[in-house]
Amino acid sequence: MEKALILEKIGEIIDPTEDKTLKELNSIKNINITKNNIVEVTIELDDLLNKDVIKLAIAKIIKIDLAYPGLKINFTGKEKIVEPSKIKYLAIASGKGGVGKSTVTANLAIALRNLGVKVGIIDADIYGASIPFVLNMEIKPLDLNDEGLIIPAKYQDIEIISTEFFMPKDKPLMWRGPLVTQMINMYFSGVIWQNNPDIILIDLPPGTGDIAMDVRERTPKSDMIIVTNPNVAAANIAVKAGLGSKEIGHNIFGVIENMSYYLNLCSKERDYIFGTGGGSLVAEKLKVDLLAQIPIGIPNDNDTIYDQNTIQAKIYLMIAKKYLEKYGD
Repeated sequence: MEKALILEKIGEIIDPTEDKTLKELNSIKNINITKNNIVEVTIELDDLLNKDVIKLAIAKIIKIDLAYPGLKINFTGKEKIVEPSKIKYLAIASGKGGVGKSTVTANLAIALRNLGVKVGIIDADIYGASIPFVLNMEIKPLDLNDEGLIIPAKYQDIEIISTEFFMPKDKPLMWRGPLVTQMINMYFSGVIWQNNPDIILIDLPPGTGDIAMDVRERTPKSDMIIVTNPNVAAANIAVKAGLGSKEIGHNIFGVIENMSYYLNLCSKERDYIFGTGGGSLVAEKLKVDLLAQIPIGIPNDNDTIYDQNTIQAKIYLMIAKKYLEKYGD
């Protein structure tokens, strides 16, 4: 009975390559439920190009809809070679949470957009996705195109993909590593970017674990910005994130020191609330430029997006110009 229900549910999933259900394609070759209630599924596909989209759909059915504790999927078939993408990827990393990576990502995306660049954002902080909240976006399920590919959400004309659009509101994401890897893979193979972005910014999670490594493997030629705050403890962790990226061949564009100081607009004096020296330390250790020291401010549009006349917005615009001068075509 349980297998029949699983077969029925999974059978309704559409293979985007064939535009037919898995049932119609006779793709479901085996379903097994172990004594520990782990569901094992074997799927046969003529083309494995969209297997990550199918993986995610199966995972949702098994883990969320049917509440099984575990899932193992085995695919058989041939994976076609895809032409390399011409999109530039710019990853925003820190190694440590709470330094403002998502704020930097969002404001830098807006600065690039204001310079005429077509921009996308991948919110790769799977467990702590915050880009939709940073941009004050409505959280609603994303649409699929006729081929079953996910259409990103939009903030103005910036396209965004994030786990927040896949989960019920306020529900925590409690996935183990393999499902998270599948989600990351889907971001790169199961999304149809509508505006053909020139640059996609990737908001990486803290640390140097599985998610960061998965993203870096999918974008071997990406550039990277390391974000820290002035605190030396945060800076030391940011150095580790940067060195890890260098080890696998990523180019580090430079370092941004966020929340560097509070500028009193009346007296013009600076108050270094979180100390000093963190950004310079990271830049020195990684042998890259300190791109900017961004002061603490009060955003106008929402909690984190700065009005374009503020010093913060002007700094982000300067960073965007520097990046385009160095790496733009």
